Amino acid sequence: LSSPLLSGSDLSTYRGFQFGMGLNAAVKHSGMDISEVTVIHERPARIEELSWRPVRFFPGDTDSVEQVSFSFYNGQLFRMLVAYDTDKTNGLTSEDIIEAVSAEYGTPTKPGVSVVLTSQFSEETVQVVARWEDVEYSFNLVQLPYGSTFKLLIFAKHLNALADAALAESIRLDKQEAPQ
Repeated sequence: LSSPLLSGSDLSTYRGFQFGMGLNAAVKHSGMDISEVTVIHERPARIEELSWRPVRFFPGDTDSVEQVSFSFYNGQLFRMLVAYDTDKTNGLTSEDIIEAVSAEYGTPTKPGVSVVLTSQFSEETVQVVARWEDVEYSFNLVQLPYGSTFKLLIFAKHLNALADAALAESIRLDKQEAPQ
């Protein structure tokens, strides 16, 4: 964690990926191919994901980030889930990680809330150990209950709310149209 976890003090971007940026621009910035995008839902809104592994593009790098999962709502980036490499964070406590992030972003809140980390294959409720936020964006540090696995859930609040509502509606529509 010797390098900054987040780029600059602007909560609207992470490593050059800006909330609201288009899917094609994000794919280009990541160095990946559009064929690597996964469609999660298509109605009432299109939700897509792209998983990026920095080590794939920078072998031998000492970056603590193992993977970033980008989520798009109707083609706009609205959420990023950063997973840190456990080999590179081994021995660090949540307080160590909080201190590293706080050096760049100031004092966090410790909200005592849980968030649901979803992926294409699973869903897990985890405790937020620290939060940095402003009116538009939220950075949430979580430590998974097993081992020293840390993740940073970053999202644009407005787009995230729209995506959550679309997902709930998609589930409702699927149940309504399912064979009885």
